[in-house]
Amino acid sequence: MKKVITYGTFDMFHIGHLRLLRRMREIGEYVIVAVSTDEFNALKGKKALVPYAERREIVEAIQYVDLVIPEHSWEQKADDIRQYGVDCFVMGDDWHGHFDHLAELCEVVYLERTRNISSTELRRSWEIAAVKTLDLL
Repeated sequence: MKKVITYGTFDMFHIGHLRLLRRMREIGEYVIVAVSTDEFNALKGKKALVPYAERREIVEAIQYVDLVIPEHSWEQKADDIRQYGVDCFVMGDDWHGHFDHLAELCEVVYLERTRNISSTELRRSWEIAAVKTLDLL
C-alpha cells in the first residue's frame, strides 16, 4: 500500500484543498494529512481564522483522507515519514525545492496549485469587503 503525506494549515477549507487531497488519493492508497496546530502557526507568524480542532475535524471528514495528525514543527517531517512508513511526500508547487532533502527518505512531489484560489487570497478579499461594508455604515 502506497502512503502519501502532506502538511498545511487548511484554514478556510476551499476547492484547492479538496483537489490536493483528491490528487493525493490518485498517487497513493493511504493519505495522511498533518494539520498545523495553532501553536505552530503562531511560531510561523500566522493566525488561522478557524481553530485547530475544527480544521482537523473538517479534514478528517474528507473521503480521501485516512489519517490526520498534528503538525507541531518544521522538523517533524522526517520523523513522520519514518514513523508512518510514508512512500511519497506531497506539497503544492509554491513550495518547490523547499523539501527536496526529504527525497533521501521517500519520493517528493510538488503538485500544481489550483489557480486563483488560496486561503490568503480569500482572507484578503473578505477583509476588503469588510472594510467597504464598514465604510458604508
